[in-house]
Amino acid sequence: MSNVAKLKKGDSVKGKIVKVDEDQVFVDIGYKYDGVIPVRELSSVQLDNAAQAVEVGQEVELKVVTIDDGKEKLVLSKRIVDSEKAWDSLQAQLESSEILEAVVAEVVKGGLVVDVGVRGFVPASMVERHFVEDFSDYKGRTLRLRVKEIDREKNKVILSQKDVLDEEFEAGKKKIIEGLQVGQVLDGTVQRLTQFGAFVDIGGIDGLVHISEMAWHHVEQPSEVVKEGDQVKVQVLKVDPANDKISLSIKATLEGPWDKVDREFAAGSIVTGTVKRLAAFGAFVEIAPGVEGLVHISQIAHRHIATPHEALQEGQEVQAKILEINTAEKRVSLSIKETEEAPEAPVKQERERPARGSGGGGGSSANHQKEIAGNENVSLTNQGLSFTLAERFGDKLSKFKK
Repeated sequence: MSNVAKLKKGDSVKGKIVKVDEDQVFVDIGYKYDGVIPVRELSSVQLDNAAQAVEVGQEVELKVVTIDDGKEKLVLSKRIVDSEKAWDSLQAQLESSEILEAVVAEVVKGGLVVDVGVRGFVPASMVERHFVEDFSDYKGRTLRLRVKEIDREKNKVILSQKDVLDEEFEAGKKKIIEGLQVGQVLDGTVQRLTQFGAFVDIGGIDGLVHISEMAWHHVEQPSEVVKEGDQVKVQVLKVDPANDKISLSIKATLEGPWDKVDREFAAGSIVTGTVKRLAAFGAFVEIAPGVEGLVHISQIAHRHIATPHEALQEGQEVQAKILEINTAEKRVSLSIKETEEAPEAPVKQERERPARGSGGGGGSSANHQKEIAGNENVSLTNQGLSFTLAERFGDKLSKFKK
């Protein structure tokens, strides 16, 4: 016993864990009796059980907190030693941006508490790249962290996992962008929808599918075509490494409406369509999603019309006959009037000509003579008829001369 070193409060010692209880740990430091580490002196953060910090057989560095040989009471602290070492280490890690690992000890209001030799705090906004509503299942997780801020006087350490994730994301994104090629078809997952399109994850990086590239038909809202979480095939339209932008297309991976026109339509057939647009020279009629044909103004109606607006209006459903299909130029010629029966032409009636006097021996003169036959006031002789007409016209002419 005379060889046993004397101990005093504040001394630094080394020992081996010999027993672990729920609320305390027994340590052999080579003294007359074993020392005790209360659970509160094991870590700078709150522990539910001493076994969370140490295990039997583990060698530890400790600080003497109190000693009473009379009562054989030796209280030791691992927390004090760890804390003294931690500040120097944390300062170096702050300067070097070194990544360190720590286990989440507590979930508190506003973030997470970790043990980094001292009590470290990870704000909620610095845990993940995305928003996390509930951190209840984070306790016990190991985080990869970077020191953001330290203040030894206030015993304050702020850490961030988001910085580590952001850095890895940027590195991965750069690698992915470098490997992309225009025209490449990829599998993706719809991440979020906006008014102008959908962002699709193509393996660690998001690309934009503009609303005009979502389908061959007109789309009012992206939600008409996809929803968040959908698995989709996309084609790379454009890559802009300088601005980290990737343009994608869903419709480019789908069969286009013009690809099946020859299978579904034939010249001479009658189709039902919707008037989409009116122009001075005719009307554009949609006969299938994404397929419009032109009804020239001369093919709208049997009657003459000055503008298509006289016979049609946008949104109107019409029957049309296919006159010609040219898939190479994406053109279909239609006729509305050929689906309707042409009206009968009106019969023109000849107007009878009046007799022209005594010299007229034609049929009209004969008819006229028949009409006046039997009229006692009219003479049928050539002289009498001539005289009567001369007399009448002479009177009228004499009035103009006066």
